[in-house]
Amino acid sequence: MLYVYHVVTEREMKLNQIIEFNENTHSGVYNRVYALEDKVLDIYNNPDKYKDIELEYPVKVALREFALEEVRSKEYNNYPSRLNCLYVSSNIEDAEGWANYFIKLNRKVFQLVKLEVDGNSFIGDANNCFEGSIDKEKNISLAYDYWNNIKNKKGVDKFPEMIVDGNIKVVEIIKTY
Repeated sequence: MLYVYHVVTEREMKLNQIIEFNENTHSGVYNRVYALEDKVLDIYNNPDKYKDIELEYPVKVALREFALEEVRSKEYNNYPSRLNCLYVSSNIEDAEGWANYFIKLNRKVFQLVKLEVDGNSFIGDANNCFEGSIDKEKNISLAYDYWNNIKNKKGVDKFPEMIVDGNIKVVEIIKTY
């Protein structure tokens, strides 16, 4: 068993609540990304149409997440999918850092909880997340950098981002905001 910490932002969790993430269970990220699948395909099939257009942020995120998933499924399928996972932290300090970050973005934070995980995990650097572009090869290259945990090119300290899947249980509600 693995114990991790989660910043609850969408709806409150309850003690002993069970969450399961697998290939048939999707996160909110999955829903937001797949809602833009047709747009992503159009961009890759018609890049000249988009070369002088500033892409909207959700589209850039979708381009990134599709590239990350393509690389993960081909090369790192033992890692959780970012589209079928829960974003957590390996320690309370990192979780509090994420909570503060979300609060600065005016994103509603409900709780900080401790979870018990029976599943897969991956710890990456959130600073290796990138804004997707119309250049699929570039997106794929940056996706390899993310999964290989290279030192981020921003020259800043690593901002740990952990993802988990499998069977997840809320074992403690540490803080309510």
